[in-house]
Amino acid sequence: MTQWIDAAALDDIDDEDVKRFDHAGRTFAIYRVGNDVYASDGLCTHEQVHLSDGLVMGHVIECPKHNGRFDVRDGKPLCAPVCEKLRTWPAKVEGDRILIDILPEG
Repeated sequence: MTQWIDAAALDDIDDEDVKRFDHAGRTFAIYRVGNDVYASDGLCTHEQVHLSDGLVMGHVIECPKHNGRFDVRDGKPLCAPVCEKLRTWPAKVEGDRILIDILPEG
């Protein structure tokens, strides 16, 4: 089952940048790399800091607190201190809008 949610306008996120998106009591991070978009849970798996305050370099998000890094495409941790994978969500562009597929938790 899919649940595509309109999360942002494509123009709201610069290339190699991240935006916070809150929906239904949950928080997400939406990334733009060129014309590609990605989405993940919004909080770092290490210290629960919001990744929207981090730095995007290519397909890598760097946590603003301890500089841990994740691949935004699959959530893979790339360097210490992060070791737990970041949950990612399908994302796509339709027209000028970014949609993410967030299944209900449960």
